Amino acid sequence: MVDFMNRYLTVCAEDQQPPNMCVLKVLEDSSDGSLKLTGNDQLKNGDRLTDDDVLVLSKTLVGNSAIKGLDLRYNCITDKGAVYVANLIQESKSLQSLDLMCNNIEADGAEVIAKSLHKNKSLKTLRMTGNKIGNKGGMQLAAMLQINATLEEVDVSDCDLATQSVIAFAIVLKINRGIRAINVSRPLIFSLQEETTVHMAQMLVVNKTLRELHMGKHDMTDTGVERLCEALKLNTSLCYLDLRCNRITRDGAKCLSEVLKQSRSLEILDLSSNRIEDDGAVYLSEAIKLPHSKLKALSVTSNNIGKKGLMSLNKAMSVNSCLTHIYIWGNKLEEPVCMAFSRLISSGRLLEEHTDVSPYEVDGHVFLAEVSHGLCRHYYWRSRYGDGDSSNSARGLMASDSLALQIYPDSHS
Repeated sequence: MVDFMNRYLTVCAEDQQPPNMCVLKVLEDSSDGSLKLTGNDQLKNGDRLTDDDVLVLSKTLVGNSAIKGLDLRYNCITDKGAVYVANLIQESKSLQSLDLMCNNIEADGAEVIAKSLHKNKSLKTLRMTGNKIGNKGGMQLAAMLQINATLEEVDVSDCDLATQSVIAFAIVLKINRGIRAINVSRPLIFSLQEETTVHMAQMLVVNKTLRELHMGKHDMTDTGVERLCEALKLNTSLCYLDLRCNRITRDGAKCLSEVLKQSRSLEILDLSSNRIEDDGAVYLSEAIKLPHSKLKALSVTSNNIGKKGLMSLNKAMSVNSCLTHIYIWGNKLEEPVCMAFSRLISSGRLLEEHTDVSPYEVDGHVFLAEVSHGLCRHYYWRSRYGDGDSSNSARGLMASDSLALQIYPDSHS
């Protein structure tokens, strides 16, 4: 890293660019082959990286085989800076992880990055979250996946994708056998026909390698879930299904329960911020109770579930030990529910770090308080510094198993 720092200072002098103190600090402290130059770290002094900083950094990194991961989240990189990033991707033979979350890259920047990946043989993880690349940029990245066979994880959530580009990703995943995880959450959809869900369902029928599918905020209804479930009954690879923030009710939960009753692969299910209510929770509990159930983690936060549904889930956990992670905050936590989950936790059946509630007692009455654990791999509200798994248990859960995340351990939340 000393040689790398000297190289950085030399490039700064050649380009007449003042060294960025944040970069120097990271180079001084880094020893794990990853550069974490996040712009939202309040513990470090200095400005966020600009396009000029990225130019110097890319020139410094070219030819360096020690750096495997580059984290540039929350900086001020625009389409101009994306060109420099693309040059680095094109020249690099060792970079495996690139995180550009929440910069100012738009369609033109996404296009040059996509073209740089046509011949790249090293990059496994690309995260574009929060860059408003729009439909044009999404189409370019989808087209790239027809050529690139190295990428394993792609995150284009919150990128203002339109129906057309989401469908393009679904179509290309019918033939791409490299992708293990894709996040297409929060597209801009104005149709009520659920075309994106239908095409993703058709993809799941033929794709046998995808491990994770994130489809939060797709305005998905029970009709769309039913189509997904028909496909999931034929799919043997998907381990993690994320359907948070949709319009799924008890009927959709019933369809998912039928999948869980026969699935040998689905281990993590996120239904946060839907409306499955008591009946939906009971349907899921019936599937969880079965001795052959493979589900390890379930999130039903903010689903308007009352005593009946939550007690049913509690009883299911008592019957089947496979389910180890459950998240229930935002529902109707009446005292019998609080007492039941308190017993689960005190007995050691449910570890406190594997749920989002913690019991406490006031005047002889048991209550549950919210804690900052959660299921989703992708958080915006998590701690701005540190990379622990406490606020991202799904990552820890999957990394502990022989599942997707040990394939790409450099991914961040």
